[in-house]
Amino acid sequence: MADLVLSLKDASLSLDGNAGRVDILHGISLDVNRGDTLGLIGPSGSGKSSLLMLMGGLEMATGGTITALGQDLTAMDEDALARFRRDHMGVVFQSFHLIPTMTALENVATPLELAGHADAFERAEAELEAVGLGHRAGHYPTQMSGGEQQRVALARALAPRPDILLADEPTGNLDATNGTAIMDLLFGLRDKHGATLVLVTHSRELAARCNRVIRLRDGRIDDAARTEAAE
Repeated sequence: MADLVLSLKDASLSLDGNAGRVDILHGISLDVNRGDTLGLIGPSGSGKSSLLMLMGGLEMATGGTITALGQDLTAMDEDALARFRRDHMGVVFQSFHLIPTMTALENVATPLELAGHADAFERAEAELEAVGLGHRAGHYPTQMSGGEQQRVALARALAPRPDILLADEPTGNLDATNGTAIMDLLFGLRDKHGATLVLVTHSRELAARCNRVIRLRDGRIDDAARTEAAE
């Protein structure tokens, strides 16, 4: 149990929409151990991104329990969840989510400042160097390509040295060349810093880089396709 980082027990998610209540996830039970690289795959609409959001406390489960590093996320309010993510999680989205009025350096430094690191800008500069963007530190997101923006997003997510790294289709908005470069960086930095990685992807090639793969279908884990190692 000491190596258990994430644990979902019969977790479900339902959301209210214009057409009424929609059931997104049904009875998900899943454990993720320290150091795992877990790939979540499945067709569009299967619930992959929703499951990742539950793991990060970005969506609240409507049933079951979710624990991260021994803490019950389903018992936390929004402020407690925000603090937990700040201290323990890094999140990378498909659409980058950089702050447009901040430079690359400021985007990476901001979560470090919020966490109280006195050397936030020095660490941010080092992280940008690590993703090959030291020379772009003073540029704004609109002055950078999609691949460069995702590198900044990676640097921002990893700068606080999170225990858990969640990545939702991080190459989805990139061409093949940039996508491969981003994944090389993601796995390389993960290996360097030792974070547990949960990755949502449509790509079999990317999933094959994970040591575990879970397939979702219609909001449930597809037990027929469950595997402990990517083939």
